[in-house]
Formats: sequence, structure tokens, C-alpha cells
Amino acid sequence: MLTAAAPTTTAPQVHAPGSTLHELHAHALQQLGAQGLQQLTIRRAVLGLFFTGVELDNGAGGLCATPIKSIPQAVCCPSSAQAMPIPGKIAGRSVAEVLQDLHRPQELRRALAIATLNAVAETLWQRSGPPQGARVQEGEAFDQLAIGPADRVVLVGAFPPYLRTLRRRAQPFHVLELDTSVLKPEELPFHVPPEQAGAVLAQADVLVTTGTTLVNGSLEELLAPLRLGAQVAVIGPTATLLAPPFARRGVSVVGGTRVRDARALLDVLAEGGSGYHFFGKSVDRVCLCLNQAAHEG
Repeated sequence: MLTAAAPTTTAPQVHAPGSTLHELHAHALQQLGAQGLQQLTIRRAVLGLFFTGVELDNGAGGLCATPIKSIPQAVCCPSSAQAMPIPGKIAGRSVAEVLQDLHRPQELRRALAIATLNAVAETLWQRSGPPQGARVQEGEAFDQLAIGPADRVVLVGAFPPYLRTLRRRAQPFHVLELDTSVLKPEELPFHVPPEQAGAVLAQADVLVTTGTTLVNGSLEELLAPLRLGAQVAVIGPTATLLAPPFARRGVSVVGGTRVRDARALLDVLAEGGSGYHFFGKSVDRVCLCLNQAAHEG
């Protein structure tokens, strides 16, 4: 499982007003209204090994990476139970209630809430189409970045395909990753320890991070040191396909997903499936390429 690391900390954070996750929640509330979110309910939820998925009662589905390492102990004990959503009581809950966990510190509860938020985003897409001011592209978000030969790239998380591509191009790049065991020996020279992350980010021309930074609360910390004009891509099934909160922070590309068949997706997740088992089948990769106009709405 890919792990997105914060520059200096991985401690769970409660998302305060002004955070990207808080604004994504506020945007969904503005678009659907309090009554609309209250009327929508969870039909089914699966907390899978790699991804957490939900299906709403309107058929829309959403995904989020499962932060499995945040479980205190992988045994049946009170500490683990407190970190989890309440099994047997998720189906039938209102979306408005589940979304409140976006602002609580337990990462597994937040992951379920983000999957629910992404199902709300899919609901908005089905109702009104893609966000205004954003160019929609199918496929890999990394390909939407205009990376020059001398541009300095920072990856947050060990993206194996991107690492291979950058090494093949002889592109200047660094990797921020707390779990160095996921890096191959030939990739370790590009690794940056957490205490050097701020300096490296300040010199970056391109930042590529997973949507998991929404789960662990590190996205704002990663964006803060960037210079004006740096390209930013937030990529992965966790990334919510709502444009304005990302555009306001200078994000260039949001690479998320649209769930085409929520029932089939949840069946795969319940059997321990990963992206290899659902991309191009029940789930499509979709990119929002953002511009100034996407700040509004």
C-alpha cells in the first residue's frame, strides 16, 4: 500500500475550518443543501484491506484508501474498536451524519467519511456534470503535468510507476516517504528524511502527492513551503473530484476516480481487492485540470 507522509509528522489531526477537507465538506453542503445530505443514506460500506468503499441509496459510490496502519492493534481489543466506525450500524446512516467524521481524529472513521464525500461528489457529477472551470481528462493524472527536463519534482509517497518514469527520464526528483522499506535499493538515493522535507519542498517545481494526505491531515503542511507557480497534483482514489477547494490552494491537477458500478466494486473490496481488480472495470480514473475559473462555484 502506498503511504503518503507528512513532512514532519504523521499524527492524526482534527480538520479545522480552512483545511482542504473542511472546505470540501462545506462545498458539498452548499451544492446539495443540508436537507439533501440528510436525506441521502449509506446503503452499504466495506472497509477493505486497501480501500474503503461506500454505496449510497441513490446508487452513487465512493472510495478512499484504507489507513490500515492507523489501527492501534490488529486484534479484537477496545483500542482498535474505538478507532473503527461502528460495524452493523453503518448501513442506513444519513450521509450528513457520516460526514461529521471528516473532522474527527480517528483515521479509519475519517476514511469512511471521505469515501462517503466522494460518493456525494459522484452524485453532483451525475446531477450537474463536471465542475465549471475544470478540464476533464480520463486516465493517468501524472500525464497531465507539464514537467520540463530541468524541473525539480517531489513525490510524496512511493509511486512505483512514477519513480520508474522519472528515473528513466533522468529527471531531478526527491521522494518523501516515512516507510523506506517500500523503496527499492536503486530508489533510496532519492529519498529525503522528514527533517529536510521543508527545504526540498521550497525548491520544488512540481509536487505530486496522494489523496491520502487528506486522511492524515498533511496536505496543508505540504503545500505551505511551495513557491508561487509550482505545479501540484493530488492523485488517487481518495482525492475528491470537487474543484474549488483545490484550485484555491494552487493545485493544478486532481486525479481521482468515478465509481461506475458501486455494487461490483464493494464485492471486490470485501474480498481484499485492490486497484488492479477494479480500475477499468467498476471504477474509472478521471482528472480535473484546474485553472483560475475553478476557484469559484
